[in-house]
Amino acid sequence: RPERGQGPHEHGGAGRSRRRRARHERVRPLRVALVGYGLAGRVLHRPLLQAEPGFVLTHVITADVGRRAQALVDVPGVIVLDTASELWARAGELDLVVIAAPHPVHAELAAAALQAGLATVVDKPLAATAEQARRLLALAQRRGLALSVFANRRWDSDTLTAARLIADGTLGKVSRLESRFTRFRPQVEQRWRERPDAAGGVLLDLGPHLVDAALLLLGPVTQVYAEIGLLRPGAAVDDDCFLALTHVGGAHSHLWGSLAAPWPGPRLVLQGSRAGWSKDDLDGQEAALRAGAQAGPVAEPPGRLVDAAGSRQVPSLPGDWPAYYRLLHAALSAGGPLPVTAQDGVRVLEVLEAAQLAARDGQVVRLM
Repeated sequence: RPERGQGPHEHGGAGRSRRRRARHERVRPLRVALVGYGLAGRVLHRPLLQAEPGFVLTHVITADVGRRAQALVDVPGVIVLDTASELWARAGELDLVVIAAPHPVHAELAAAALQAGLATVVDKPLAATAEQARRLLALAQRRGLALSVFANRRWDSDTLTAARLIADGTLGKVSRLESRFTRFRPQVEQRWRERPDAAGGVLLDLGPHLVDAALLLLGPVTQVYAEIGLLRPGAAVDDDCFLALTHVGGAHSHLWGSLAAPWPGPRLVLQGSRAGWSKDDLDGQEAALRAGAQAGPVAEPPGRLVDAAGSRQVPSLPGDWPAYYRLLHAALSAGGPLPVTAQDGVRVLEVLEAAQLAARDGQVVRLM
């Protein structure tokens, strides 16, 4: 006789076999295609995906001959395709698409992935404009699909440590955040990020990291002031920016991004009613991945806390970029929250566009 809960043809072994197959399907890794195999694709996304056992990288999209060969070395057995259009025809072989191509094609590729019925991750920024980002968000909502932005620097050591100090009350009421993401590249390079026709410029390249962290730590922005310039001889797009944000509740963020800064300045500074805290150096995870290290938490030097008792070092939480894909897998497999939402990406672009207007007109732009 059939066991309780079995259908009329699920006698003993057949029923157990079907249940085993169902369990296997539930735990199989999610199949991922990586669109773009330059710095973002190969150096950042690829090792992070390979570090998360819940994902398997099955397809890479690149037309570059050298990158195609490198992908086959980095990911044995991966299927390498020339164009994204070839990928959409094979959507049934996939569970997730990661867009790691240049900024101008983010919106086009993400829309095509969503139309193909696939959950999608887009490297920052979500799109080249806030309007494009809003359309992507609406499309994902209509299709009932996950759309996330790869805001990996939320899991930098400094951002994680700052969030902990704010949450546990060590700093008291925070009134000011200073954040710097600066580099010194005095010679203009021949790369897409420095071309005006490719949505280049430091504001759209480093600005998303700066603004996303400010929103994460201090909340929504009510007004924006900005100074955006071209400091290096021969620069065709902005290579230096300063943003002053006012947040709901009255706290202020001062954000610097530059390719023309010969000194780094403190990476992150927080000023509160009970204490202040600073961390000097940029998180080392990108440098480690560029050097070929395995993805994983990276220990960081301590920061410095100053309060009424004086100045002392405080330990930094380790940076943990792999957390993004761990949380993403939990969201896709178990229905949890996305690590970064498309709405987060829209809000970042709205602040960046307000900064462009503020710098152009020399005025403060109100968002709320």
